[in-house]
Amino acid sequence: MAQTLTTPAGPPSGTAAERPGHRWWVLAVIAVAQLMVVLDATIVNIALPSAQEALDFSDSGRQWIVTSYALAFGSLLLLGGRVADLFGRKITFLTGLVGFALASAIGGAAPNFEVLVTARALQGVFGALLAPAALSLLSTTFTDTKERAKAFSVYGAVAGAGGAIGLLLGGLLTEHLSWRWTLYVNLFFAAIALVGGVILLARTPRDRSIKLDVPGTVLVSLGLFGVVYGFANVESHDWAHPGTWGFLIAGTILLAAFVRWQLRAPQPLLPLRVLLDRTRGASFIAVLISGVGMFGIFLFLTYYLQSILRYTPVETGLAFLPMIAALTVAATLSTTGLLPRFGPRPVVPLGLAVAAGGLVWLTELGLDSSYATHVLPPLIVMGLGIGLMIAASMNLAISGVLPEDAGVASATVNTMQQIGGSIGTAVLSSLAAGASDDYLATHDPRDPVNQAMAALESFSTAYWWSAGFFVVGAVICLFVYRRGVPAPASGDAPAVHM
Repeated sequence: MAQTLTTPAGPPSGTAAERPGHRWWVLAVIAVAQLMVVLDATIVNIALPSAQEALDFSDSGRQWIVTSYALAFGSLLLLGGRVADLFGRKITFLTGLVGFALASAIGGAAPNFEVLVTARALQGVFGALLAPAALSLLSTTFTDTKERAKAFSVYGAVAGAGGAIGLLLGGLLTEHLSWRWTLYVNLFFAAIALVGGVILLARTPRDRSIKLDVPGTVLVSLGLFGVVYGFANVESHDWAHPGTWGFLIAGTILLAAFVRWQLRAPQPLLPLRVLLDRTRGASFIAVLISGVGMFGIFLFLTYYLQSILRYTPVETGLAFLPMIAALTVAATLSTTGLLPRFGPRPVVPLGLAVAAGGLVWLTELGLDSSYATHVLPPLIVMGLGIGLMIAASMNLAISGVLPEDAGVASATVNTMQQIGGSIGTAVLSSLAAGASDDYLATHDPRDPVNQAMAALESFSTAYWWSAGFFVVGAVICLFVYRRGVPAPASGDAPAVHM
């Protein structure tokens, strides 16, 4: 099956092919925009206590600051990807940037809880336009195999490390300025990407022969909303609550109806040819499972550093920097060295397995563990593992698609990552809470030492299950990926000329 984009022959005079340096500036613009979207999933988390105190909302309302973003973003991504295909990637990218910036400004200035939740939902809406447009622009800009590998190593590093960067930046802004700056900072990211996008990106013509699949859009948007909302309810309710299983069942039924409709639709929102290619399908699975498992790192290790080792938010963010460095190095090695030589079958499963090993290592953390001896080594191991698999799987997930499918294929990658994150948050939080309750049921819950040990038990449980998800992903990818290096394809998307 086709996997690697080919370089179109004979580009027009004055295009990016004759001025290759411009492509790398485009990469910088896309990376800034993607970083803004990815880190926004975590940057607000550290600011939540301060925002709650300032706006005086309840603990039960706190989750909606995170959930409103995830709901809008996750449920509208496929629509955003098809909008990019229909109306042009540049205009969709710029619209998403401006809208995301305006929503961030509204959230930063929010006088009450309701405005803040609305602003976060609007961020999700415009993020659903921005993220798939950015990834499809990357796919169609870099068509040379070696350049594409380098570009995706950078993009994969940004996608993998964005959550940790969000923790660091959120801590710095909250401690030294205000929680509102965790939202205002997006204005700077958006301004840089907007100026670069206007100057460097060429307007792609609208294909008026393609029509929006309205029934498919409704089915998949409501289905993804149901799934994300159902998993989000686990944190405030439990698995037996109708608000959890009811939405999960309804979402699953709607998604099944969406797949059936795509088989009959004259112009489907998500052509199943995008999903049914073996290498692309395995890559989607890898991205989904990595989204589930990575929450075992960022969420629970953050809790451990702050509640057990008593790190400040800034110190917590700094503690993740070595992982980001390892991830970046491994992502570059994966896409520029290993993937072109060995293909995805050994590379992606190896990355998942290495990350699983790092998570198992984290289960050894105790009340008196030190950062340098006990936290840093597994962090570096996990960074190497995630770096090996994330850039390679994202590259292959959108390789070989037709030009008219580039946007929706990119949206599918982001959807997998978002749904994986939602599942990870809900499942791991539920399992961790259960482990803590079980420990305290057999120990005196009033003893502070027992409370700390119960927290450790919950963290360890989350690490073990996260490792399990990675191992399952490694086994699936090992059997689904084909042997060898994917061959170039003639049907790949052409380059974007600037």
